[in-house]
Amino acid sequence: MTDEAPSIRRDGDSWDITESVGSTALAVAAGRAAETAQPDPLIRDEFAAVLVAAAGAEWARLTTAEADWLDPDDEYGHRVNALARNYQATRTHFFDAYFRGAAGITQVVLLAAGLDARAYRLDWSAGTVVYEIDQPAVLHFKRATLEARGAVPTATRRAVGVDLRDAWPAALTAAGFDPARPTAWLAEGLLPYLPSDAQDRLFAEVTALSAPGSRFAVEAFQTLRPGVDDESRTAFRERAARIRERLGIGVDIATLTYREPDRAEAADLLDRHGWRVQSVDSHDELARLGRPVPDDLAAHTSSIALLIARR
Repeated sequence: MTDEAPSIRRDGDSWDITESVGSTALAVAAGRAAETAQPDPLIRDEFAAVLVAAAGAEWARLTTAEADWLDPDDEYGHRVNALARNYQATRTHFFDAYFRGAAGITQVVLLAAGLDARAYRLDWSAGTVVYEIDQPAVLHFKRATLEARGAVPTATRRAVGVDLRDAWPAALTAAGFDPARPTAWLAEGLLPYLPSDAQDRLFAEVTALSAPGSRFAVEAFQTLRPGVDDESRTAFRERAARIRERLGIGVDIATLTYREPDRAEAADLLDRHGWRVQSVDSHDELARLGRPVPDDLAAHTSSIALLIARR
């Protein structure tokens, strides 16, 4: 969705689950929970609602199937919310299928894992190790919440508490990662929250750690689709602010991204580092799965490519 709010990010900032970038993990998990609660869900994540509810009642309201936290008379708001939920379900479905298609690769790395519960909910091959990289506080929140509910990972799960702007390859290898083995990497919902130099470095470092046969799935946020005027953008921001106020959630996610105009495109970086890239437009994938974007809302979405690269 569009927003021109200035970024509040700074070098070295960190966060807990309800703060700054941590809140984006809650918002995404809430979308998965709301989709799971639908009559005919595209994906099922039974852990999402548990994780979101543990962050407080104001967040738990976002997990309902009916979106009763929205003004009942705000038809447009309900349609935009349904579109956002459909996108979260679609990208989750896409990357779930990516891991299922990576049979034989038993080393997995989730970059900026957030509240991703794939280590608990997917059927992994015997011997699979799932490394989750994120802020230590975020990983602790997820582990403690799921353990309290008796959840058991379906693979060996290894948490690596480190900022991706720092020396994460050393922390990953210290946790047991073997760069000589093929790896299935995932960067989902990550790139806009990295400054461009850290993004470029991330692709170089992933490549250096990737043995032949590795795969790398990336959610690549590109440019805004054409057709959004300033008045529409302002109305969208104001509506979002009213919803945050009603819920008691103070974090404006639009202020948490880096938007340098000369950022390299993810597909170009992968190509530059020798990966073979396949790209799927998010709108095409939504339509393929029976969740097409309404014509009158298309301009309010970003141009997002879902990439799968092979080495």
